[in-house]
Amino acid sequence: MELPELTGGFAGLLGLRLAEATPDRVVLTWDCRPELHQPFGIQHGGVYSSVVESAGSIGGALWWGDRGQVVGVSNQTDFLRPVRDGELTAVATPVHRGRSQQLWQVEITDAGRRLVARGQVRLQNLSSTPSAGTVTR
Repeated sequence: MELPELTGGFAGLLGLRLAEATPDRVVLTWDCRPELHQPFGIQHGGVYSSVVESAGSIGGALWWGDRGQVVGVSNQTDFLRPVRDGELTAVATPVHRGRSQQLWQVEITDAGRRLVARGQVRLQNLSSTPSAGTVTR
């Protein structure tokens, strides 16, 4: 299974860097910078939510492999500590991996290894070939 390109598109706009990617753990890093701030000069919460979904989706796709694709269906992210600058690290690990869905947790820390956000993303496993009795659209 090949990983999606992380240097272009939305991931490129965020500046995500892939430090580690296995079916059991994904590590992404990026720099908190002014263009990713909300109006009060701190990291925008939407960036955290996007990173949670990206990190979990990479791990989920690696685990699901050639069986098909995964898509996010739910994302819940808590913002715990404001960050103005510096490198941030997201570590995603699976909580549950089933036949139809996966749940991944993601912890985001700053350069001092302090927890600044945490979230979880639920992924739907989409099969490449429909199973018997499945209605496709």
